[in-house]
Amino acid sequence: MGSRQKPRKPGSLALLTCLLWVGACATSADALAADDPAVAATATEFAPGSDLSVRPPATFFTINAVLAKLDRLRGAGPNAIRLASIQPSGIETDARSLPKAAAPARGEEPFGLFTFRAPEGTLWRKWRGVEADMAKEQTILDRCRSSAEDCPSYAAQFLRLINAVTSRAGRARLEEANRAVNMAIRYVSDLSQHGEVDRWSAPLATFATAKGDCEDYAIAKYVALREAGFPRDQLRLLLVRDRAVRQDPAVLAARIDDRWLILDNRNSGLIEDSDATSFTPLFAIDHDGVHLFAAPYAKGPVLDGEDQAIPAANSNPEWHGLDESGDHSAGLGSLPLLL
Repeated sequence: MGSRQKPRKPGSLALLTCLLWVGACATSADALAADDPAVAATATEFAPGSDLSVRPPATFFTINAVLAKLDRLRGAGPNAIRLASIQPSGIETDARSLPKAAAPARGEEPFGLFTFRAPEGTLWRKWRGVEADMAKEQTILDRCRSSAEDCPSYAAQFLRLINAVTSRAGRARLEEANRAVNMAIRYVSDLSQHGEVDRWSAPLATFATAKGDCEDYAIAKYVALREAGFPRDQLRLLLVRDRAVRQDPAVLAARIDDRWLILDNRNSGLIEDSDATSFTPLFAIDHDGVHLFAAPYAKGPVLDGEDQAIPAANSNPEWHGLDESGDHSAGLGSLPLLL
């Protein structure tokens, strides 16, 4: 004979279930009451330490039932889906929040970028050759200043241009240099003038023929502004890709009032670097030599205390301009080999 089980009292299972829920329900109700007054009264019934003699009879409920009621009160409908928030409002937590990725830092170079020294190559040789020619031409300009009779006409013309630029101040000085050089030189390609694909000339050599290409314009403006007293560390010869016309011009950038202005032989006015949206910058050249442009990565957790950077042109798949050898027909595909 099997043993007889003692009959359970009616409702004992339901009572046990409700008692197991009571701790969680009370806490959840307090949190919900902060967000919605609809459950504030119910939450008060379970407030710890409240007087038992004044409390109404206990009411048991489930979390799902409370959420369903709130959804109905808020008009979400009987079939609404409730999603948990990653960081709910109105709830204190000691959990560490993930750091947000900061915006990329802005560099001090043109276009808000950074630069780093380019590897030795053709551009370095071209620039050193121009610097040597400029040093030789400096002696001619010094002689012209001391003796006008012993001054070639093209040197006298360039010296008058320098004096006109010197007489101006601020932005007007840059405007005068841009306008005067653009008017003094007629654009002719190096191949037509010299039988070479790419030759860089010092200013007096350019003024002697009154012909030149974009590099010759930019170099003449660079020297004119330096002779006029403009700080050399605020000047940059830029080699860029102009995507609007699919050409690879050289221009001069000058910094004034914390802004970089572009002097272009194709424009009589000055252009702020932020407005030259069709330019993809590649190289910056100044008295310190040849530098590659680089764009910073967006900051995440900082590694070794330093920002990281990538070549600026790498972010533009349309680039098909100069490589470090100065070859206008070469694409950017060779650039990673330089790094």
